[in-house]
Amino acid sequence: MNALIEAAALGTFMVSASVFTVLLEHPASPFRAAIPSDDARRLLIGIAMGLTAIGLIYSPWGRRSGAHMNPAVTLAMWRLKKIPGPQAAGYVAAQFVGGVAGMLVARLLLGSALEHPAVNFVATVPGSAGSGAAFAAELAISSILMLAVLAASNTPRLERFAGVVAGTLVATWIFLEAPLSGMSMNPARTFASAAVGNVWESWWIYFTAPPTGMVAAASLYSALRAGHVRCLWHACEASR
Repeated sequence: MNALIEAAALGTFMVSASVFTVLLEHPASPFRAAIPSDDARRLLIGIAMGLTAIGLIYSPWGRRSGAHMNPAVTLAMWRLKKIPGPQAAGYVAAQFVGGVAGMLVARLLLGSALEHPAVNFVATVPGSAGSGAAFAAELAISSILMLAVLAASNTPRLERFAGVVAGTLVATWIFLEAPLSGMSMNPARTFASAAVGNVWESWWIYFTAPPTGMVAAASLYSALRAGHVRCLWHACEASR
């Protein structure tokens, strides 16, 4: 059941990303015409996706599964011994399947609008700075997010806000970092867009940098805490 929740959660995230990107970036959209600033539109998309992430994390389903929604997060939790190997493998498989299913639903809902170059199946691809900058950026934002949410989850007065911290960083990275890499932090999220839209440019970045960054950050935090680390938003116990 928890693996199905993970699939549904990432699928929902992908549908939300597709809908808001079409609304704000497709040339035929009235919202695109009303908001000429690229930065302003990217900020709005970031806010929408941050709120989507927060909603999923604090939903009853999210509380039950742990709301990883990301193979890199699951690998980090496995590294911290907060989820057993077989369950982690099931989560990762479900996240990939759920992401693709979400993109297929988005294509049914949005039709050709999803294919427009301004939307491009909400694919994550390197910006004008190139693949090296995209890799470095993905590594950095993934590491910072993991450190931030672990710190919040392990601080009594902040623990209930850990999901808000995660959503706020998602919104911030979309606004600030997306021009460098497209802002993925998530191999399954990148795979979903690539598989449905056949957009495989520099896919290796998003399969390597986020897991490396999150696992390294989790390992560092665990070392600093002498191994006394609780899960993100304290949901690991519920996910077992």
